[in-house]
Amino acid sequence: MSLGARKMRDVYAITPGAPLYKKEFGYYSLERWKQQGMPQDVPLDKLFDFDPPGVYSLGGLGWCEAGFEPVFEEKIIEDRGDHEVVQDFAGRHVLFFKGRRSGFMPEYLDHPVKNMKTWLENVKWRLAPSTPSRYANIEKVKKEAVQAAGEGRIITQRVVGGYMYLRSLIGPEQLLYAFYDMPDVIHDCMETWLALAEAVSTRHQEFVTIDEVYIGEDICYNHGPLISPDMIREFLFPYYQQLLSGVRHRNIDGSRHLFFNVDTDGYCVPVIPLYREIGMDVMNPFEVASGCDVVEIGKRYPSLVMMGGIDKRELAKGKKAIDAMLERIIPPMRERGGYIPTCDHGVPEEVSLEDYIYYRRRVVELGG
Repeated sequence: MSLGARKMRDVYAITPGAPLYKKEFGYYSLERWKQQGMPQDVPLDKLFDFDPPGVYSLGGLGWCEAGFEPVFEEKIIEDRGDHEVVQDFAGRHVLFFKGRRSGFMPEYLDHPVKNMKTWLENVKWRLAPSTPSRYANIEKVKKEAVQAAGEGRIITQRVVGGYMYLRSLIGPEQLLYAFYDMPDVIHDCMETWLALAEAVSTRHQEFVTIDEVYIGEDICYNHGPLISPDMIREFLFPYYQQLLSGVRHRNIDGSRHLFFNVDTDGYCVPVIPLYREIGMDVMNPFEVASGCDVVEIGKRYPSLVMMGGIDKRELAKGKKAIDAMLERIIPPMRERGGYIPTCDHGVPEEVSLEDYIYYRRRVVELGG
């Protein structure tokens, strides 16, 4: 078993006192760090002393948007002088600065699903499981996945979560009305989600055992869930339960535990017991600005694998603030086990390269 795989499996086994696995959630800071002298010829895993990969991720099912095949044509819809409205790959109309598509939060003006007619005519067929091009790279995936499994790595099937998927189709505000106004459309969208997820995961399970189903959900805001527990149970959970049951049944090694990992921003504490009802084992990234405290949550849910919880705002305040935060979090969470310290979202550009390197060094010192 590889070093990264062994350390990651210790995390998933919630092994008290085990050295913490070293990784990061992501970055919004790399361009700024280049200006601050970050070496361009050194990989980030070497520069920041990350562990070798302990997970291999299977894709094909989207993440923040649906797994369209084909995607929508990207084209300019309207010229607004300094801005332009663009149809993106997910069929949304997005307001961008002219000639600039990244580095800021875009404004979404329109979404492709407005009713059953637009869903059927413009969207549903793009999610057909039988589209041949969907499996064009299956042999490459097979080779990589089998090798990763041989190293003992966690084999993860990533899939856009139901709420994130519906939001990208219908829009964040419109979706909240849609649960009431067109539940038939919501259920047809979710039945299509399930059919695609089952088809793609089945192809993957022909050659590898899936250890984890990992959904990108983002169902919470800074005060809790965006929809009620009853709505979550009605519109999402039946489809999740069917997918999880099917993956377990089809696994080559049927004796292996199937982990269920949920990614949601915002204040997630109210939905932890809810998702635990259907077997959630792992959660991230525990956004501190929304009130998430991994030490307290870890005490309350000792069998929950946790990733995240490092306050990006504190990283921007300098070394004393970093020390105070890490000395409060790392020792008890290492003693507990089942925890990977990462920023509670992408590292922002307000964090200097010098302070980030200091943070990584202190994580290693405290985390073993």
